[in-house]
Amino acid sequence: MKRSGRIALLSMGASALVLSACEEPRTEAAVFREIGQCVETEGLTEEQCRDAFRAARDQHAEVAPKYTSAADCEADFGADGCERAPYRTQSGGGEFMPLMAGFMIGRMMGGGFGQPLYRSRDDAGNLRTADNRSVGNRIGRTQVSRYATAQPSRKFHTQRRGGFGASARATGFGAGA
Repeated sequence: MKRSGRIALLSMGASALVLSACEEPRTEAAVFREIGQCVETEGLTEEQCRDAFRAARDQHAEVAPKYTSAADCEADFGADGCERAPYRTQSGGGEFMPLMAGFMIGRMMGGGFGQPLYRSRDDAGNLRTADNRSVGNRIGRTQVSRYATAQPSRKFHTQRRGGFGASARATGFGAGA
């Protein structure tokens, strides 16, 4: 084999190793659009599914991104993709937030908890956490970024236009996970 061929092979192998080192660590989770999908999943009881959905719904108002106007929210989450927030944030604006499009049971092996998921206009095929982490489009048990299963942060301030979507576009939002 020529020296240039060996160098090319060595470079390809090193590139693959570097790329795999850059991947986010993955963990098991379960993603659903509705409770019925969860109940049909082997290994999950109806009570676990209802508890996870209830936990996601209960934190939805606190963790969903907030917008001053419906138009700003719909720019990121699409027409009919938003609702009025149940309370005003510290910024004092009349807030709007995206509709909850599903829920995820994260950290499956360690007891798990439910968290709300959203569908953005720019990446309608994938569900995302309130902290804008993609969990993909697979329903049921799946592998997601370990960071996506973290407890979502509470949103106390109103997003400026493009808040969810702009940060998503800046981080390769349309690429999916």
